[in-house]
Amino acid sequence: MCELAHNVLCSFIIELALLITSGLWAPSLTHPWKGKSDLRLEVVSPFLDRQHGTEKCVVEQIERLACQYGWKIHLYAQRVDQVQNVRLSTAPSENADNSIVWHKVSDIPGPHLLKYSWWLFANQVRRWRDRQFGKTKTDLTYSPGINCLDADVIVVHILFHELFSRLSSELQLRKVPIRIWHLIIHRILYYKFAMFLESMVYRDLSVRLVAVSNLVAEHLKIYFGRTDVAVIPNAVDTLRFTPGERLARRDAARQFFNYSDEDFVLLLIGNDWKNKGLEPLLRAFDLVYNLPLRLLVVGADDRSLYQPWVANLASRDRVRFEAPSPQVISFYAAADAYVGPSLEDAFGLPIVEAMACGLPVIASVHAGASELICDGETGLLLSDPRDPSEIARLIQILCTNISLRLKMGLAASRFIQANCGWDQNIAKTQDFLQATLRDRQKNNLS
Repeated sequence: MCELAHNVLCSFIIELALLITSGLWAPSLTHPWKGKSDLRLEVVSPFLDRQHGTEKCVVEQIERLACQYGWKIHLYAQRVDQVQNVRLSTAPSENADNSIVWHKVSDIPGPHLLKYSWWLFANQVRRWRDRQFGKTKTDLTYSPGINCLDADVIVVHILFHELFSRLSSELQLRKVPIRIWHLIIHRILYYKFAMFLESMVYRDLSVRLVAVSNLVAEHLKIYFGRTDVAVIPNAVDTLRFTPGERLARRDAARQFFNYSDEDFVLLLIGNDWKNKGLEPLLRAFDLVYNLPLRLLVVGADDRSLYQPWVANLASRDRVRFEAPSPQVISFYAAADAYVGPSLEDAFGLPIVEAMACGLPVIASVHAGASELICDGETGLLLSDPRDPSEIARLIQILCTNISLRLKMGLAASRFIQANCGWDQNIAKTQDFLQATLRDRQKNNLS
């Protein structure tokens, strides 16, 4: 079965390569840049909303670039939600100076690999068509991840080479029931395809790369020899995520989730729970069963894969699963601490949001956001996220020491509020994009 899946993947890659070498995948033409307010940015992302970390960061960036700096944003996406000043490309253009023009790309149902493959093809066709018929003229193409093969700038928020190296031992068919083999095979195929694209795109020195952490920059150097990577960490809305806002919502949030005053609630936010370390976290619960622990898991994944570990807990109601919500602040309000035992995480925005809210955090050293933590002062660092005993030890420290929790949460909030706001991120991002455009123009003239 694995050999068959490998052959299918190879056939798909060959077909894709033939498409790439055809004239359809021609790179975009740059246009003379007349000044900051005239820059035209093409943003390519399958969807944008405020419920997912990477997408939330892109929303914050393009809203500010459009409204504060007057940039013309052309957004190519299949779905857009909770983005201000967005208008469809077919809508009237009155008062559109600060608007974000959404060019809707078609979608198809099916497994993630199929949907992603279609997205790569469909957005390329749509952008090519718009250029050919003069509907868009852009200076740079900006992509969070590999969403097209002609991007000028790519923000690397995940590296599948590193992710696969850490998860490969967990993705062996002999380790999982036959009933979920199809899920594992699909995940392997998706990772392999993403790795193929990374090798093809990230080795191209004409593509400028931005890493969301020094950890990602180091991985890009190791796997692809890129030593020219800029590092621009993700940011957090320091006006929205504050200790005051969290505490104001605390009573209502805990009542909604049916938590008592005696419960010590741990929070984990994110999709792909295998990579987020949910399994070792559940195993850690068994080691500290005497503590009044509750776990709130927020994200979209297959809950059934984790039922064996949930069922082994002394009380099954100790774990609660919730779908993502735009009101993410309510999850932080209900919690007493945030725990992020990620096996591999380029950044880990929930860690920073929790810190901004004044929550004590436990963060894996394999998460880029751990670079912002001073161990023992603004959070606790987890050196081996696969080790349930280490996770349990750190949980016990926070659960049994209220003065440490308060002191750590306050120090974390002060640091994030002072150093990780969107003003810093946007200033670095616009400087990088402008420098990239100037270099492109110099190369075109030479």
